[in-house]
Amino acid sequence: MSPVVLRRAVATDAGAAADVWLRSFAAALPTVVRPRSDDEVRMYFREVVVLLRETWVAEAADRIVGLMVLDGDELSQLYLDPDWRGRGIGDRLVALAKQHRPNGLTLWTFQVNKPAHRFYERHGFVAVESTDGSGNEEREPDVRYVWRPSTPETAESTPMSAASATASRSSRSGLPSAPTPPASRPV
Repeated sequence: MSPVVLRRAVATDAGAAADVWLRSFAAALPTVVRPRSDDEVRMYFREVVVLLRETWVAEAADRIVGLMVLDGDELSQLYLDPDWRGRGIGDRLVALAKQHRPNGLTLWTFQVNKPAHRFYERHGFVAVESTDGSGNEEREPDVRYVWRPSTPETAESTPMSAASATASRSSRSGLPSAPTPPASRPV
């Protein structure tokens, strides 16, 4: 098995990262209607996700096999190539997110994505809100999860802002709810 390296994404990773997102979304969420075309997803990755967000990739065998995007204190995207699931890459990406956001994280996932619920709960995330999906682009019921560090001193020193905890309400897939110029939009 090839070693997996986690590193910050660079501009040339955008196409491969978008392709991982597309394959992962199709495999994990077959019943969720994706409101963006493949080309729109690739453009968004190229113009926004990789350039303007804190985007990390998992690389193995000279290709991108996973990605994680942090936007403030939101873990806005975590997607793995379906062929690379179950190898601990997601665990490593969540550990990296916690390392870079030691005061806490928030994320959204769809209610139908039960494997994601189990994964995040195993990593200490707690479901704090469920919605009917009217606030996201996919119109798919969703769940907001929050992770707080276990040490009281750290948790109290810099609380997570309410604004960032409710950010990216437009889409659980990490894509903008409407076409946006390259310099704007939250994944």
